[in-house]
This record gives sequence, structure tokens and C-alpha cells, in this order.
Amino acid sequence: MAPTVLHLRSEDKPLEHRSALTPTTTKALIDAGYVVNVEKSPVRIFDDEEFRAVGATLVPTGSWRDAPKEHIIVGLKELPEETFPLKHVHVQFAHCYKGQGGWEAVLARFPRGGGTLLDLEFLQDPATGRRVAAFGYQAGFSGSALALKNWAWQLTHPGEPLPGVESYPNEDALIADVKKDLEAGQAKAGRLPRVIVIGALGRCGRGAVDLCLKAGLPTEQILKWDLAETAKGGPFREIAESDIFVNCIYLSSKIPHFVNLDSLKEPGRQLSVVCDVSADTTNPYNPVPIYTVATTFSNPTVPVEGLENPPLSVISIDHLPSLLPRESSESFSNDLLPYLLKLNDWQNEPVWAGAYKLFQEKVATLPKEALEN
Repeated sequence: MAPTVLHLRSEDKPLEHRSALTPTTTKALIDAGYVVNVEKSPVRIFDDEEFRAVGATLVPTGSWRDAPKEHIIVGLKELPEETFPLKHVHVQFAHCYKGQGGWEAVLARFPRGGGTLLDLEFLQDPATGRRVAAFGYQAGFSGSALALKNWAWQLTHPGEPLPGVESYPNEDALIADVKKDLEAGQAKAGRLPRVIVIGALGRCGRGAVDLCLKAGLPTEQILKWDLAETAKGGPFREIAESDIFVNCIYLSSKIPHFVNLDSLKEPGRQLSVVCDVSADTTNPYNPVPIYTVATTFSNPTVPVEGLENPPLSVISIDHLPSLLPRESSESFSNDLLPYLLKLNDWQNEPVWAGAYKLFQEKVATLPKEALEN
């Protein structure tokens, strides 16, 4: 029986340096009998030669399009916005299962070409219902870092948006940078910010809280909220009275707004920074309906119109873990490895089979016209 071939594609999303496979997990897959083809990548945090050194075959950037149909295409973020039908099994985050804008066009490419989507966001242990691998911790950590930087920037550069940011080589470099900014902000404000983290008990929330602590915020300056605190339903005055709000919930159904424009226009607002780590910008159930566009590392913030004294800006970057691409990739890929090792029989492996069942259910909801070639 021929070995299963995995094809790691180069990411196309701007400033996306993470990788679903690392040299470490690639070696484990090759040792287990897989063939791993790795596209040369000018953006991946790992050098091409790191993959070649563990036995992977380097192939041209973008060559996944012409790979044999039986090869499994492994990526991280969504594919470029193209329309041709997809014939392969794709392992990736596609962001098309929760009613996001344009979801029909994204999802329909798979059934139109006889392909399959095994969405990394929905790989769940059937016994517990928990995701088997996620970037949540790094997303919260990175989002909190940018939120603190933005708070300080607003004080030291009034009226100017936070400049673009780039990936950091490691966590220590990021923390040192945030500490420096926080000191400058504290000098202007005469105090440290109060931060409220909602979803504080989950992976993402833990990352957000840990960054605040590592950056030097005392624990009493951090409000850690989760389901118990939000059960009564918002909007919540405590958010408006904080300087920074970091939203770390995993949105799966409609819930009352945490904040909205009306609640933020009431007297006494202190809030000047929102980091919506969930970044459910186009989700009709978004509990933070004060912005309509996703932001990017090159333009990290968007102002909330009509709010002054203080002005309020939102960070809604949907690939925050790429701020720390090496640590994020290593952690995620190591968690995913036990399931990657079963891709040679994915139809009969419960986690992958569950993802396939969900794919079929979502395809069944597509409008007929979306399936026309």
C-alpha cells in the first residue's frame, strides 16, 4: 500500500508566519511512514531547510493546486479568494461554518470539486466535546499585549492610531516591548489600566490574563469574568468602567450584547480599548457590535465612530497568534500530532470522522445556486 502523502502549503494571508506542521512534527510523521511535501515559503517562521533536514521534500510555492487528488493538503488559514472547485481533502481553518460573510462561496468550492474540508476549528474529542488543538492561549496572550500597547499609545500619541506591528521572535521580546509601553502610559496617566477579560477561564482568557500579569499588572487590576459573571445578561457597566476590554469567549449561539453603542454613550465611560480576540466581525450574533471591519497587523485598530473623551478603538485581528509564530506553531502542531498520525485512515478515526460529518451537514445547508460550476 502506497504511503499517505501530506502536502504542507505556504500560507497566503498577509503577515501569517505560523505553520500547521513544524520540523518536529514533520519528522514524527515521516518516521511513522508518511511522505511529507513542504512548499517553499517566504513567510513561514521555520526555514525551508529545517524541513528538508528532517526528510521532507521541498516543492514549489502554490503547487498544492496541481498535486495528485489523493494527496492531503495541510494548511492553517483560509485559502486565497478564488473560485475554482477544490478536489483534495483540505485540513485547515476555513471560517465558513458560523454564517460569516461569504461563507457559501468558500464552502461550496469543496463539493463542487469533489473535495473535503476537515476544519481544524472543529476537531473535537467525541468523549469530552473539547477541541483537540487550538491557538486560544496564544490568541489571548497576543491580543492582550496589543491592547496594553494601544492603551499606552493613546496616552502618548493622542489622536494617532496605533502603528502597524510585526511578529516577535519570541515571548520574552514581546513582554519586554509591552512593559516599556506600559511604563510610558503609566507616566502619562499616573496609574495602570484596569483590564476586564471575559472568558477568563478558557484557554484564550488564561492567555490574556497571563500576559497582563507578565507585563506587570497587579492581579487586582484584572477583572476575570466567565459564565457566572455574564449569566445575568449585558450590557455590562463594568466593561465601560474599565480601560481595556478583552473578549475571549467562543461564540456558538446568540447571547445578549456585552456592550453596544448605547451602553458606551452613557456618562462615566473609561473604556478606550477593546480587543475582540474572537474577531467574529461578520457574525450576526457578535456580542460586541460596535465595529464592522476586521483589523490587521499593518492597521491594528479601528476607531468607534461617535465616541470621544476618551476615544475608543477596537482590535479585531483574526490571526493574533501569528504575533508569536514560533511558539504558537510548536504548541498547536504538537497538540495536533496524535491526530495527524491517523490521517492515513481519517474516515475511521473518530476526531476526523466527526469533522467530516460536520462538513457534510454544513454542505447540506448550501443554497442550490452556490453548487453550480
